[in-house]
Amino acid sequence: MELNDRKPNRLKNYDYSSNGLYFVTICTKDRVQYLSEITTGNGELIENYTEHGNFVGDGVLDVPQIKLTEYRRILDQQIIEMNSIYKNSQVIKYVIMPDHLRMIIYLFDDEMVLGTSRAAFPTKSVSQIINALKSISTKQIGFSIWQKSFHDHIIRSEAELREIWQYIDNNPINWANDIYNQNSWR
Repeated sequence: MELNDRKPNRLKNYDYSSNGLYFVTICTKDRVQYLSEITTGNGELIENYTEHGNFVGDGVLDVPQIKLTEYRRILDQQIIEMNSIYKNSQVIKYVIMPDHLRMIIYLFDDEMVLGTSRAAFPTKSVSQIINALKSISTKQIGFSIWQKSFHDHIIRSEAELREIWQYIDNNPINWANDIYNQNSWR
């Protein structure tokens, strides 16, 4: 596929600076697992703990856990800092997986969210937030770990928000099954 043949990721004619909730997935370049490892409770890597693409376990200690890398720590800190820097946005939920980040971004007009005043930098769009996150983390890491662009989904209902929220919560548990199925949340 030629670069010019790439399918556009954004919804045509949609204003991604509109108030609302956005579910975003950002992948690492070539899906390299820079950000974390998923292990069982006894420390065994999940990738070595699968059978026919499904998680195989024998007890409570098999519950998947995320083991942090230094790059993940940098990314986690950047998300926290962005929530205090940008005036009209908030990352309200996220999970950092070995080769991708999933998050829900809330864009709004108010200068107050969650009872605290916001900094002076207005946020213009979802793309601006993603570009800033990629740029700042790349500078701190020393090289880019990111794939070009990102995947997004506009959250249109409370039921959809609950479903995506639960999906993010369950992402580490579902990692072993998802590792062979790189589809989005649907």
